[in-house]
Amino acid sequence: MLGVRDIGIDLGTASILVYIRGKGIVLQEPSVVSIDKNTGKILAVGSEANKMLGRTPGNIVAIRPLREGVISDYDITEMMLKYYLNKVAGKRVIFKPRVIVCVPSGVTEVEKRAVLDAAYEAGAKHTYLIEEPIAAAIGAGLDISQACGHMVVDVGGGTTDIAVISLGGAVLTDSVKIAGDKFDEAITRYMRKKHNLLIGERTSELMKINIGSAFPRKDQIYMDVTGRNLISGLPKTVQVSSEEMIEALEEPVQAIADKVHAVLERTPPELAADISENGIVMTGGGSLLYGLDKLIQERTKIAVYVADNAISCVATGTGKALEALDFYARSAAVVDYRKGTSVSG
Repeated sequence: MLGVRDIGIDLGTASILVYIRGKGIVLQEPSVVSIDKNTGKILAVGSEANKMLGRTPGNIVAIRPLREGVISDYDITEMMLKYYLNKVAGKRVIFKPRVIVCVPSGVTEVEKRAVLDAAYEAGAKHTYLIEEPIAAAIGAGLDISQACGHMVVDVGGGTTDIAVISLGGAVLTDSVKIAGDKFDEAITRYMRKKHNLLIGERTSELMKINIGSAFPRKDQIYMDVTGRNLISGLPKTVQVSSEEMIEALEEPVQAIADKVHAVLERTPPELAADISENGIVMTGGGSLLYGLDKLIQERTKIAVYVADNAISCVATGTGKALEALDFYARSAAVVDYRKGTSVSG
């Protein structure tokens, strides 16, 4: 492990994936940290901390330090990054690794600087940034080096990033802070309003995975959901259908479809013709919501495909960019911060 020199990190709102050059993806864990409020000591990171969400005593708090694709708690993010870098590279690293980190396409300079500082403090010798939709396109196997337009819609936990890519760089990018987390919140609101039932984060996420729908299914499916009745205050179980989920998720999924449509409207005609021929590629965990691809296809009249291994596309693309760093740095897909290059634009 002492020879680990190059590491790619998909710093996601919902989960962190780590890619090591020559080994592929070596780690996939939830972006959750539990700490003792009294001592400030980290008690658990990743899967173990995720189990604690909504179930901790007063002195322990489970935190998701990334919200809507950006760092909301810098210190906790730094600790989490340090923990994961130590886990994959070992504590006794002779050479500090070069690290390439994904960021959403719409983040500000301040937010990018927070990511860079966190990576540096966690032990990176040299940090590069790559925008998520470009990494997703590379990870999905698209040849973005050609003079041909591709559209990628990366639906993550905190943000949905949309990009039109050609000649190794992004021609158009847009980002909306609506993705997997907003789906969960919409389900929670629906259950409160329709069934007078209060449910937790983990329950709403399970509903999204098991019966969540953005488009009508051929056959309805059902799930028994247990929560706290807001009238009696007692636990209650109700049966919820996939048809109800279409109603619950209508607002956030329509917002994503609207944003994709808006980007297509701004796309230069030659690239729009390429996209019409090649189709739209969807990546990210949020793209696995049943029917989201069908909804966007119906809205845009363009074929929509969900990439293989959609969840790991961004991390895989980050790793591939790391292995061809010179090419992607020349095309401005990857920004080298050691040189003080501006990331804007």
